[in-house]
Amino acid sequence: MSRFSQSRVVCMSDSALIMALASESKGLFEADGVEVHYSGIGKVNAAFKAFEVIQKTGCKTLINLGTAGSSHFKAHELVEVKRFVQRDMDVSPLGFKVGITPMDDHLPGAIDLEPFFAHLPKGICGTGDSFETGLPKVACQLVDMEGYALAKVCRKLDVRLISVKYITDGADDSAHLDWEENLLLGAQKLLNLYQTLK
Repeated sequence: MSRFSQSRVVCMSDSALIMALASESKGLFEADGVEVHYSGIGKVNAAFKAFEVIQKTGCKTLINLGTAGSSHFKAHELVEVKRFVQRDMDVSPLGFKVGITPMDDHLPGAIDLEPFFAHLPKGICGTGDSFETGLPKVACQLVDMEGYALAKVCRKLDVRLISVKYITDGADDSAHLDWEENLLLGAQKLLNLYQTLK
């Protein structure tokens, strides 16, 4: 069975790689000759960098690799994101469901991605400008701080987004310690996955 879905149509010359922080790549990608665009932490930084990269490179596919916390998936697992939601968008006092941006009629609260890696488990990722250590308000199986913003920019600019997260922690009280401890192993696993695209 193929490691890729039938929709594997990624030309590497028409793609760009984006990660949040250099600590998530540990220099391994650069050592392998891979150009990485780093967004910085949070949705604002991610949206700005995604727009900049797409405009600069003209890429048709944006590949997002990074880390995430999860109480659903096991630590050290690679998980492909099938849907991004906003776990910190809460205008419920005005009658909106949590996760929905008011008056944003062009995009739904959830942004679905086309599956790519057939062998990886799929999950719903909740993005928010906080380091989650508890149960998110919006239903999701893993959490990050940039993905929804990347997905929204890509959807608006008609660019395909492929996103894979390495689970570093359980999104609990010890999440900050587990995240730092597991970064090198995560970088190695993400690089190995990326090399299968060449």
